[in-house]
Amino acid sequence: MTPRTEHRPQMSVEEFEELERHAPEMVRLEFINGKVQVKPVTDGNHDHIVAWLQRLCMQHRPELWLYGDRGMKVEEYRKGRARPDGLLAPFGFPMGHGDWSDTEGVLMVVEVTSHDSDTHQRDRVEKPDGYAAAGIPVYLLIDRDDCSVVVFNQPEGGRYRHEEKFAFGATVKLPDPVNISLDTEHLKEYAD
Repeated sequence: MTPRTEHRPQMSVEEFEELERHAPEMVRLEFINGKVQVKPVTDGNHDHIVAWLQRLCMQHRPELWLYGDRGMKVEEYRKGRARPDGLLAPFGFPMGHGDWSDTEGVLMVVEVTSHDSDTHQRDRVEKPDGYAAAGIPVYLLIDRDDCSVVVFNQPEGGRYRHEEKFAFGATVKLPDPVNISLDTEHLKEYAD
């Protein structure tokens, strides 16, 4: 006797967007690889790291802004929806976009790991592929679990061709089109 497998219909982007519109404010939803994911609520150290990075971006590239928690269309054919912790784009980028922006004009996305069981799959596996498929030039992952900064760049064929990992404390040069150097010594204080 052959085991019976249950086939579940996949949620459409439109169904996800309707669900997300009605979610309570304290819940942040994303739609990655056809699955609804609940993005954890951030802690103070997480928020401080994003604010630190925003300040550095403003100092080095005042024509840009690091938008926090901005809804973005990702993955091939725009079938995914993500809310990166930061999205670096020209100032004024989201005007007129509604809830979910296309990725045209986005120079970099940023994720800071959360201390939850899904962070590995979400931030280290699924999001790099989704962001690369959307053609985002740079993905910066600030990984508090192993005290590292990972820079993904050169998106091609739905994957980043180049990935480089640095320990907290290193000076990290973000590649074109970002062109900012980060002294990550400060991150050691907020790694818990």
